[in-house]
Amino acid sequence: FVVPYPPGGPTDILGRAVAQALTESLGQTVVVENKPGASGMIGAEQVAKATPDGYTILVNASIHVINPSLFSKTTFDAMKDFEPVTQIASVPLILVVGQSVQANSVKDLIALAKASPGKLTFASSSVGAARHLAGELMKRMAGIDIVHVPYKGSGPATTDLIGGHVTMMIDSMPSSIAHVKSGKLKVLGVSTSKRTPALPDTPTIAESGLPGFDIATWYGVWAPAKTPKEIVSKVSAEIARGLKRADMKERPAGLGAEGVGSTPAEFAAYCDLEFKRWAKVVKDS
Repeated sequence: FVVPYPPGGPTDILGRAVAQALTESLGQTVVVENKPGASGMIGAEQVAKATPDGYTILVNASIHVINPSLFSKTTFDAMKDFEPVTQIASVPLILVVGQSVQANSVKDLIALAKASPGKLTFASSSVGAARHLAGELMKRMAGIDIVHVPYKGSGPATTDLIGGHVTMMIDSMPSSIAHVKSGKLKVLGVSTSKRTPALPDTPTIAESGLPGFDIATWYGVWAPAKTPKEIVSKVSAEIARGLKRADMKERPAGLGAEGVGSTPAEFAAYCDLEFKRWAKVVKDS
């Protein structure tokens, strides 16, 4: 499994959980290799150019289908050079700030930003990721001037947020929820239209002053194009079976994620829909 982000982020956490389940069900070790950089494209390129034999597989976030709208030139085609295998999970994003930030609600944070235009910063795991676009959407909807600070993954971004080097981040729940529960970060809102069972007392950003705000991220698995269909189907079925195991259900749920386990055909159709949806968001922002 090639994970195109550093260890500790949500893609890495979910990828390792699935790798462990596959190792047990296939009786063959599945190794996770972290290849961060270039908004996930360094690791994705490695998989796109790998031998299509089922032994090199990409685990990535929704940015995989967003990048084609962001970059005019890439070394591979995210839609044509891969075989969609399965969607692992769908995850709400959460708006988090460091404990030193003088804001305890979305309204407080917006007021703080309006009082100091251009002074507040928002981190993201990379340029163009759903977390970045969520920050841009909030910026536009709230009419505030905040500065984007991109990182090479959620892990280092979260470290700097805890350290007070950046003001806020709209992050995927798997990489931030443990820091919220330990008291290192404050959660101000959930990005989806409905509250999440993982944080039932946390209001949505939409109900906190930005009606219509609704963004989630998701994670999936891709094989290189021309990987035999029987291999793609086998890996997809084994991952789906693993996601239904009691211990595997608990892992995503504990991180605020909802396991999916779609078929290759279902995931291919979903990727196409998401590609078109995010292309519009990128253009508008």
